Amino acid sequence: MNKVVKDRFDEYPENARVRLAELRNLVFQIASELELGEVEETLKWGEPSYNVKTGSPLRMDWKLKSPNNYYLFFNCQTKLVDTFRELYGEELVFQGNRAIVLSLSEPIPERVIKSCLELALTYQQRKNLPLLGA
Repeated sequence: MNKVVKDRFDEYPENARVRLAELRNLVFQIASELELGEVEETLKWGEPSYNVKTGSPLRMDWKLKSPNNYYLFFNCQTKLVDTFRELYGEELVFQGNRAIVLSLSEPIPERVIKSCLELALTYQQRKNLPLLGA
């Protein structure tokens, strides 16, 4: 793990750190399974950020102002969150057109989140397809 990102993870409360590490692991797992190449891991706006050449960058974070939630952020200029809302509007909570809001008190909805992460990590190949080809 990138040292700057590791230091940021170390600042999170334990319950948030565990959930964010699960999300991080899913990003690397999907990138590996789909052979998407190296995952660039950095901090953007103080939040862990992940990107591959075929995708759209995504970030994750926990915020003190809403301590029971953590977030997956996507580029608001993409069709990603609108597509997620269309596909998973009954299962996920969204913040505008930029984030999925997840609850620390509930397990990660892994099937749905893996699908969203896959669409984000392969966005460049899918951006012109209806519902991103999902």
